[in-house]
Amino acid sequence: MRIRTAAAVPAVALAAASLLLAAPHGAAAARTAVCPERALTVRAAVASADPSVVRIDVTNRSGRACAVDRAPTVTFGDLDGAALPVPDGAAGTYRIGAGRTAYTAVRTVADPADPQARRVAAIAVAADPGHRGRAFTAAELGAGRAVRVWEPVTTWWQPSAAAADRAIGLS
Repeated sequence: MRIRTAAAVPAVALAAASLLLAAPHGAAAARTAVCPERALTVRAAVASADPSVVRIDVTNRSGRACAVDRAPTVTFGDLDGAALPVPDGAAGTYRIGAGRTAYTAVRTVADPADPQARRVAAIAVAADPGHRGRAFTAAELGAGRAVRVWEPVTTWWQPSAAAADRAIGLS
C-alpha cells in the first residue's frame, strides 16, 4: 500500500500548498478554505451489496463552502499505508457546499477469499490529510469482528452515493 507522508511540514502548510498547486475546479476551488475538521461529520458503513466495500460520507456542517482533499485518507488498523485513490491523478481538492455531503466508496479487498488478505479491527478515515480523522471499529462498520484488507482503493469524493458506487464498480 502507498503511504501518504507529511514529513515535518505543518498540516496548515500542506493544506495551503495543495490548494495552490492543484485546484481541479478552477480558480474558485483555489480560494475555498480547507474545511476545519470540527465542521465535518464523517460516517462509514459496509455496503450491504458487497461486504468488501465501505461507503463513506462527509457532511459540511458549517455555514460556508470549504474544501477537502480530492480523495479521503483511509488507513487500516496497524497496517502501513492508505487506500489508493482511483482513478490515479494529481493532488487536488473537492469543494463541499455549506450543509452539503460528499460521498466515496472504498474497496478493501479485491477477492475476499484471497489468502493474503489481512484482518484489521478498525479503519480510520480523514476527509483531508491535515485532519486527525475518525476511527471506526469493524463492528461499527457492520463488518463483524474484522475488516479484510488487501490492496485497498478509494474513489474520489462524489456528489452522490450512487456516483461513488458506480466509481468503485457497484451497480
